[in-house]
Amino acid sequence: MARSQTHLTPEGRQALEDELRHLSAVRRGEVAARIHRASETGGTADNAEYEEAKNEQAFVEGRISELEQILFDAVVAVDEGRKKKGGAVVFGSSVTVTTDKGAKKLYKVVGSAETAPLEGKISESSPVGLALMGRKKGDNVDVETPAGVVKLMITKVS
Repeated sequence: MARSQTHLTPEGRQALEDELRHLSAVRRGEVAARIHRASETGGTADNAEYEEAKNEQAFVEGRISELEQILFDAVVAVDEGRKKKGGAVVFGSSVTVTTDKGAKKLYKVVGSAETAPLEGKISESSPVGLALMGRKKGDNVDVETPAGVVKLMITKVS
């Protein structure tokens, strides 16, 4: 089976690398020490603190594995030339839009591994991301969402 690529911005890759470094160098050791303390104070059978620490260890190890896989498959994709040349929305673009209700929103088009909708980071494969890709300042865009069609006007691409 072919592996899928994960698109990341340079900032997104750095953030994931920093998280991986922290989990590997700091959290892993903290959790191991917690497991050791819990097993010394109450053994391992019927010890809630020990069980909780083991569950945290499983979470940390799972996240480390997930981050390693994401970074292994990552393609850092920013096309500065296209952004500057044509002004079209591409991966890594920051896009300011005005909604049909007059609200202004700023989005950054990123890969799925670094989305954070509350911070304005939307995936290139999300409904809004797909609708914005390739569009330019002044374009009106209709976005199909589960809640219905949202109308956006692109006011700035950078």
